[in-house]
Amino acid sequence: MADRRSPNTALADVVAGAGCTYEVLAREVRAVAAESGITLHTSRSAVHSWISGGTPSGQTPSYIAEALTRRMKRKVTLTEIGLGCAGIGEALGADPLASATDLGRFVMLRRRDFLSAAFATAAVGLPLSYDHEAVAATLRAAERGGAVGTEEVATVRQLTETFRSVDDRLGGGHGLTMVTAYLTDTVVPMLEARFPSEPLRRSAFGAAATLACLVGWKHHDLGREGAAQRYYLLGFQLACESDPGGHAAWMMRALTHQALDLGHPQSCVGLADEALRRASGRVDRQTESLLLVTCARAYGASGEGEKAAAALLSAEDAMLAGDDAVASYAAASGPVTATIASHTGKTLTEMRDHGAAEQHYRTALKGRAPGTYQRTHGLTMVNLGRSVAAQHRYEEAVALWTRSLDFMDGVISDRSHKELRSIRSTAAGYRRRRIPGADALNQRATDLLRAQA
Repeated sequence: MADRRSPNTALADVVAGAGCTYEVLAREVRAVAAESGITLHTSRSAVHSWISGGTPSGQTPSYIAEALTRRMKRKVTLTEIGLGCAGIGEALGADPLASATDLGRFVMLRRRDFLSAAFATAAVGLPLSYDHEAVAATLRAAERGGAVGTEEVATVRQLTETFRSVDDRLGGGHGLTMVTAYLTDTVVPMLEARFPSEPLRRSAFGAAATLACLVGWKHHDLGREGAAQRYYLLGFQLACESDPGGHAAWMMRALTHQALDLGHPQSCVGLADEALRRASGRVDRQTESLLLVTCARAYGASGEGEKAAAALLSAEDAMLAGDDAVASYAAASGPVTATIASHTGKTLTEMRDHGAAEQHYRTALKGRAPGTYQRTHGLTMVNLGRSVAAQHRYEEAVALWTRSLDFMDGVISDRSHKELRSIRSTAAGYRRRRIPGADALNQRATDLLRAQA
């Protein structure tokens, strides 16, 4: 064992809290390892060495965490006992429930190193090599007693939809701690139970994946891209336990869109293609259309214009051919027609076809009922204004951006905040050129920015 430079006080604190001696912990670590077919000779002196700063080898850290979990009757993670970290290298680790617990703790403790973590381009392609079967075996081995019924799972879904609805009205910064705590303290323990049937187990993991995706989305909306990426990857792992074809593909879509929004198309084509391949024939046609338009965006961002155009046509065909209900995890994105139109507009903007993009943005605006998807409506209107401005219709663009501000007032969203700064900057330039309405637009954007400061 390699010596650490300082004692592992984190491990010492948890062992003390568990109320067990070094000898008892050593025995229980040996028992956990034996369940996995591994014979350890862990002794009291080994535990003393770890607490003094030594590093346990191989899979021993996970056996220690599991032994302490059983003692404490709650999830104890590698990070909590100073034997692991939430770095991107462990983003798709062997125990997604432990990861969920760590991530939740980082959010609720407002850990700056986590909340300010950078988006990792190297992590975009991680799902392509993910070993779902190995993780599934680990999760099943860790199942503990307790009864979970359909009502508990239905409640998770209902509350997730409530959280999502509020999020779109008030922004990602509203209720983030509450949503995170619910996932960490209520939903994760539920997933550790023994389920009376396989369909109910799949449904529970699917509900948890949708909630994890919402938490990731809220971080994305706040500009916390590293944290968002980690929650999206967690959602992918949970979705694999529910539906490794359709739902897992949907989470790959979320990871792809985040990378595209940030201007990092690396690995996006491969990820989008794999998501479509997995879901093909396993999801309804409308969900398939949403995956197809993601492929189109990835192609467009990667300079593959012909493939992007073909994918857009395929997406429209799939959307029009689908008359069955959209998958529940996909329904959260809003009306399919509006979502397809919005992403088609983004793809065409990337391809510099601003006239066609304008028409699709207008279709997206018409496809959402008034009073719903407020933040999304405002951001779409900003994109429409850009398409109009790119066609030199500046006065019309000013009018559109002025209307978009109606949807940004009171919204706690870094994305909306960035658009406000962009609008103010553009309006200042238009004011110097004496474009009608630019002066009032500049002033109103400035006022909103001050109010949100």
